[in-house]
Amino acid sequence: IRVAASLRILLVMCRSIQTLRGTEPTEDDVRAAARQYVRKLSGYREPSQANTEVFERAVDEIAGATAKLLDELVSPPRRAAS
Repeated sequence: IRVAASLRILLVMCRSIQTLRGTEPTEDDVRAAARQYVRKLSGYREPSQANTEVFERAVDEIAGATAKLLDELVSPPRRAAS
């Protein structure tokens, strides 16, 4: 439940993150989106040395949750209205 809430916040807060659903994102794409999300929430572009471990752990966890979500989605992406 926490991960789902975090991903929902990701969609609302990080407007510069590209939609990955309906594409074939690479691991780098997923990690870049996760890193942007953690930057947004933490307020750090790059964490201090004291916060690097927790920052990177958060990126890893969010990237894993994102990859799992994308792998398990079964419906096709909605098309934007023209």
